[in-house]
Amino acid sequence: MFITRKHLPRRTFLKGAGATVALPLLEAMVPALSSVARAQDGAAVPTRFLGAFVPHGAAPGYWEPESAERGFEFPYVWKPLERFREHVVLTSGLWSQSSESPPGVTGADHFVAAAYLCGVKPKKTTGADVEAGTTIDQVIAQHHGQSTLLPSLQLAVEDPGANSSNCGEGYSCVYTNTISWQTPNRPLPMEINPQVVFERMFGDGGTAEERALRRAQQRSILDSVGDELGTLKRQVGYHDRTRMEQYLEDVREIERRLEIAARASTEAPDMAVPYGVPESFHEHIKLQFDLLALAFQADITRVSTLLYARDLTGRVYPESGTDISFHGGSHHAEDPGRVAQYARLNRYHVATLAYFVDRLRNIPEGDGTLLDHSLILYGSNMGNSNQHLHYDVPHVLIGGASGKLKGGRHLKFESRTVPTGNLLLSILDLYGIHMDSFGDSTGRIESI
Repeated sequence: MFITRKHLPRRTFLKGAGATVALPLLEAMVPALSSVARAQDGAAVPTRFLGAFVPHGAAPGYWEPESAERGFEFPYVWKPLERFREHVVLTSGLWSQSSESPPGVTGADHFVAAAYLCGVKPKKTTGADVEAGTTIDQVIAQHHGQSTLLPSLQLAVEDPGANSSNCGEGYSCVYTNTISWQTPNRPLPMEINPQVVFERMFGDGGTAEERALRRAQQRSILDSVGDELGTLKRQVGYHDRTRMEQYLEDVREIERRLEIAARASTEAPDMAVPYGVPESFHEHIKLQFDLLALAFQADITRVSTLLYARDLTGRVYPESGTDISFHGGSHHAEDPGRVAQYARLNRYHVATLAYFVDRLRNIPEGDGTLLDHSLILYGSNMGNSNQHLHYDVPHVLIGGASGKLKGGRHLKFESRTVPTGNLLLSILDLYGIHMDSFGDSTGRIESI
């Protein structure tokens, strides 16, 4: 037997005029037929994490499975995830205590985004002395993201700049503008502009004038690394060449769509939209998800968060088949017709998440797919938002977590007994990060 495979470093980049392109995991990056190879193969396939947040809860009666058995029927809101059943763990009955107003504190509770990934009640303030808790994405990034280009990537699909400094009756808007906190006093900004995300991932940038000149000349990032790309393709095997070509074709397609989005945004829409951001939520979130899939595939980052919308948003989603606004529709007054409309909006959001899940499932990596080596937490810190209830909140886990999470299950908890902090603590365990407690946790969820 002859082994001729060239071994490439896991972090291999193509470099050209003002551009850097990271490559996905290739067979040539794992030494052949050795115990060292097998050890490195496992190390070369990290477990990614995405924490995605939607405000305003979910329509009562439309998202909780009736059965806790493995053959449960997917309820209406979660139906878009049914085709991924073996990678899905639904939960019900969780209690988001950290999103309830502290004892003796008055005012609305539109600060729940800040508590979602830390399980800590935010401090009531409109000043600079904001305080919440370090979020699990940043704990994971500290342990597993320091060797990547971007230790973590914070994404959003709604402009946080179109509001005052005061949100939610006495709470700073920073609590509604981000779900990622590096420390209890350091919130991280969420990036809304796909063009900025793309340049952070694939370009070494240069000055703003240089970037503008490259766009004006319609110079593709891939074109700038063409010579080195051609040389590398001659050095790797057939399967690696095929995988590289598909990956780089995805990069080129996103370049094309970003260019279209930039041109489409030159005419100011009704709401303030930064340059390069699509006016359509549907196209915007797909772009962000496509970029994130590439970032996971190329190991540019292993950790990300995504803010679907800001609390109190009045955004309308035509693709959902409804004309209700997000926040307005969440106050359905328990009217059956209005609850059903709100359920359609909730289901639409889940359908956009399913798009990303499908992207991960169709990207091969190691002995499986990116979905097998990822964990997605998607949820809200409200249950019945019409009454601003923070118990019986919808959360779902998706992915294989590198073999540590078994899907096809519904974990049903007794109402108001298991805080969301228990779930956060248990997720950290899946990443080999063992802490005594996290946020408002009272213990672990052993069934995770």
